[in-house]
Amino acid sequence: MSTTATPPTVADVVATLERRYPPAWAEEWDRVGLVLGEPTAPVRRVACVVDVVPETVAEALAAGADMIVAHHPLLLRGVSSVAATTYKGRIVHRLIKADVALYVAHTNADVADPGVSDALAARFGLTGLRPLQPPAANAPAAGAGRGIGRIGELPRPMTLAELTRHAAAVLPATAWGVRAAGDPDLLVRTLAVSGGSGDGFLGAATAAGVDAYLTADLRHHPAGEHLAAGGPALLDAAHWATERPWLDALAAELRAALGVETTVSDLDTDPWTLHAPAPHPGPAPADPAPAPTADPDPASPRTTRSPDREG
Repeated sequence: MSTTATPPTVADVVATLERRYPPAWAEEWDRVGLVLGEPTAPVRRVACVVDVVPETVAEALAAGADMIVAHHPLLLRGVSSVAATTYKGRIVHRLIKADVALYVAHTNADVADPGVSDALAARFGLTGLRPLQPPAANAPAAGAGRGIGRIGELPRPMTLAELTRHAAAVLPATAWGVRAAGDPDLLVRTLAVSGGSGDGFLGAATAAGVDAYLTADLRHHPAGEHLAAGGPALLDAAHWATERPWLDALAAELRAALGVETTVSDLDTDPWTLHAPAPHPGPAPADPAPAPTADPDPASPRTTRSPDREG
């Protein structure tokens, strides 16, 4: 329980979050701020989650949370109904019935310093951090080291193959894991990271001259064209895994500022639940020669089937 005589209110938590992650820093398309909750309601425990889904809501309610602070918006796009017959409507109804408030800090937390990508960079021990994509000079978030993603130096150089294994070890575990594109023997000294979907910043990673760039949700064609143009090696991790590290920092900030108890969800909300690695790449073995027939035709050349390939 909180050690303060009078617990903070939903409004107090909102004020603390908005001093730290001003809504004006969010992208125009984003939807951040208080989604549900009575401002005067007391808050003794806050649950920090990446995604507002039935499983994380159930976890928060079981922990006795009075408020959920999420990274991803529940209602990013306009809706005409939150009826309990809809997926998101059921979540809204459950939270209201339980008197649990919901707040979202999304792209305003992405650009903050420190923010989402700083927590990701810390998993790799990066030093000398600077933004991968600073805001425009006239943007509300401009200045003071803010911006999307971070660039830094690894504690020691690693080959791309070694860094990929290291990334899988230091990031939260998912079925997706970590995959990489580039020369496995490439020596990586400088690494760019960006929590969440990051192929929109491939050009920024190239312009920065880093050795490798780690993000999530990389697509086939943009990644292939990036590499063909000489861009840095790529590491593609699960979206949830690149943003989960920030929750620890968020929870610590709320405890320090307000004296509330916090919980951090480790429920893997990445949609991919299975991963089967392909056999080691290489030429497929030829089909075995057919058994001789009773009347072989020595004039007919023996043929083998070409390995199937996917484009």
